[in-house]
Amino acid sequence: MTERTDDGAPAAAGEAAPTRRPPGRPGRRSPEWRRDEPGREGEPARRDAPREPEPAAADPGPGTGPATGAGPGPGPGTESADHPGTEPAHRPRAELAPDPGTEPIPAPGTEPAPAPGGTAPGAGAPASGTGAGEPVPASAGPRRARRRGRVLAACAVVTAGLLLFHRAVPNSPGRLASVLEAFLPWLGVVILALFGLALLRRSALAAAALVLPVAAWASLFGGLLLPGERGGARELLVVQHNVSDENPDPAGTARALAAAAPDLIALQEVVDPAREVYARTLAADYPHHTVRGTVGLWSKHPLTGVRALDIKPRSITEGWNRGLRAVVATPHGEVAAYVAHLPSIRLGAGGLASARRDESAGLLGEALAAEEVERVILLGDLNGTAEDRGLAPLTSRLEVAERGFALSFPATFPVVRIDQVMARSAAVARVRTLPATGSDHLPVAAKVVLR
Repeated sequence: MTERTDDGAPAAAGEAAPTRRPPGRPGRRSPEWRRDEPGREGEPARRDAPREPEPAAADPGPGTGPATGAGPGPGPGTESADHPGTEPAHRPRAELAPDPGTEPIPAPGTEPAPAPGGTAPGAGAPASGTGAGEPVPASAGPRRARRRGRVLAACAVVTAGLLLFHRAVPNSPGRLASVLEAFLPWLGVVILALFGLALLRRSALAAAALVLPVAAWASLFGGLLLPGERGGARELLVVQHNVSDENPDPAGTARALAAAAPDLIALQEVVDPAREVYARTLAADYPHHTVRGTVGLWSKHPLTGVRALDIKPRSITEGWNRGLRAVVATPHGEVAAYVAHLPSIRLGAGGLASARRDESAGLLGEALAAEEVERVILLGDLNGTAEDRGLAPLTSRLEVAERGFALSFPATFPVVRIDQVMARSAAVARVRTLPATGSDHLPVAAKVVLR
């Protein structure tokens, strides 16, 4: 069979016949050319469709029109080489596939199609969603920092509110407000923790908010950290100590207290047979003493007007005597000395059980209000801190310590001062604790300046 050229002329002898092209289809181009070929007008290049090798085209007879079923209709503005004036049909999209191992280049103005699996070419993680590879927005860090700063600032404001308005906290249920007030100075530790977190988070907002609790704490307790004033001529040194009814060494305890050389020593839980030991050990330096029930007073100065105080709660029916009153004839005039041991409190599932203590504090407050001697010193284990509202009948009438924390209970790791020294027409200039004895309380020494 004679080979013919595309225009129907016979091919020269020995000359390879040109490739026959089906009517309506452009000639096949090399893969290298196709990689650089932009998408046809109106149709972006497709890279996601699977492509197969081009099937061999049948040789149409003369005069045959464009091939049917070869793909979509011809695009506008194109012309077939076999049939001038006619538009060739598009090649199937499968014919546009690049050679294996090559990556097609998208047509200008088009976006790369996502690869199978939803990942864009060259990307190692999804562009959206919540996967592990999701990029974090640049503003996420500052937003989180601001959120943390707001939380720390809110905590600082709440801490300041508890310090300044602890009296407004309801005391029911369970008298929890009294618990808060007993440990109120320890909110300073909370402030330090908040300050450390603010530095760690580098939060200017939290640091600025911390000014409030710092100022509140300083106004309540800052003065206790200052050094005490110099002693004057009209001052007394007093010691208050709950010696414990289980003290294994009452004689050693008495000697330790006398070593501080106070003018007055007030003791609680003085029981037999330790009572005689205290009296005998202290007799040389403290010739004047009195004991009523389980409380006692030893003095370097004469005592007069000694009597027991009735501060027993109504719910206690057995014998109970934990208070006394005496007038001390000091070189600076008379001073009424009160020694008291208020009922213990217990913290349980129902809250703080302090009803008996509060009632006893009210009775003691009434006795102080009726006292005719102008200058009064109260020494005792009051089972409450000076901030505790349960002791308001006392703190509203007497002055508390101006300097020193003197945490006295428990002796192994003291966290509160429930051993108190208060005064009227006198100032408790400074309090401090003495070395531990055989008791579960630490002794408290106080300098009282008479007015």
